[in-house]
Amino acid sequence: MNTIGTRFRVTIFGASHDNCIGCVIDGIPAGISLDLDYIQKEVDLRKPVAMIGTPRKEPDIVNIMAGLKDETTTGTPLVIQINNTNTDSSKYEKFKVTPRPGHADFPAVEKYGVCHDLRGGGQFSGRMTAPLTAAGAIAKEILLELGVKIVAYTQSIGGIQDLAEHSFKEIKRESRENPVHAADPTLALDMLNEILAAREDGDSVGGVIRCLTEGLPVGVGEPFFDTLEGEIAKMIFAIPGVRGIEFGKGFAAAAMRGSEHNDPYTIVDDYYVKTETNNAGGVLGGLSTGMPLDFKVAFKPTASIFKEQQSVNLGTMTEEMLLIEGRHDPCIVPRAVIPVEAATAIVLTDLCLRGDFIA
Repeated sequence: MNTIGTRFRVTIFGASHDNCIGCVIDGIPAGISLDLDYIQKEVDLRKPVAMIGTPRKEPDIVNIMAGLKDETTTGTPLVIQINNTNTDSSKYEKFKVTPRPGHADFPAVEKYGVCHDLRGGGQFSGRMTAPLTAAGAIAKEILLELGVKIVAYTQSIGGIQDLAEHSFKEIKRESRENPVHAADPTLALDMLNEILAAREDGDSVGGVIRCLTEGLPVGVGEPFFDTLEGEIAKMIFAIPGVRGIEFGKGFAAAAMRGSEHNDPYTIVDDYYVKTETNNAGGVLGGLSTGMPLDFKVAFKPTASIFKEQQSVNLGTMTEEMLLIEGRHDPCIVPRAVIPVEAATAIVLTDLCLRGDFIA
């Protein structure tokens, strides 16, 4: 299915090399003023950067086709279209017979048959995060009414890790000023070199994105099955290349004792209940705790590399070597930072509407 959400529903359409891609957003309250320049700037932030990104260049102009009057939502479905103008499908036909290692080619052809659109990865391409980013920008504007703010940054690329804690303002400021969207400008250069080294070797590299949300009210989430972390995890795993997600201490909690992992409660300003630590990552029992929502997303190395790899010929059922050509990112992590923010905003908007936190 290509639709996610209950009260704030996003349906994506198109594929990497179709004439266009886009989304339909249903459930946006009427009367919300949208900053169209902001939406466009968010989408622009996911564009590739020279040397560390794919040579494919798309203008990615966000066209709102319906649901908006005088830059204000009407309450009807909002339709967003982004045209594809720079496509080269010549390199993809052979992958129907010889699937690329690390890609969805083989299971997709088995599921959909010869009609499956492999061009540019089709519906499995990271290209589909462009309309999601536009939808997420709209969700961010809705969440601002609640004082909810979201920011993400590149925490690691390959072996280069940023283990320091950064303030929300610092992340927001620094991550927009360097091509890898790192929170530490010094480490940003090291991360950049890590990507360039992989590219020079005809290879690729992965990394981790950390996402923080501030201002989320207590009680956001719909247990038993539509928990806060469960809904976010479902949405995050729709982003191509994601291999894992952890909230708060995540897997490290397995090696801790309860006395170490439990977050002690305290009272702030004689009114607010907070916790002294945030090992839970801002969620307990599937509900937000009022502390920052804190999770990390692991991305695999880009599957398309410029090295020969072993595959099979599905026509002859023999093994053969495959060399992938075309235009590819040696690391998708920097381009995924904004889509991670967007995916988070979409889920939080839906859950806040469901929980009547938004009128």
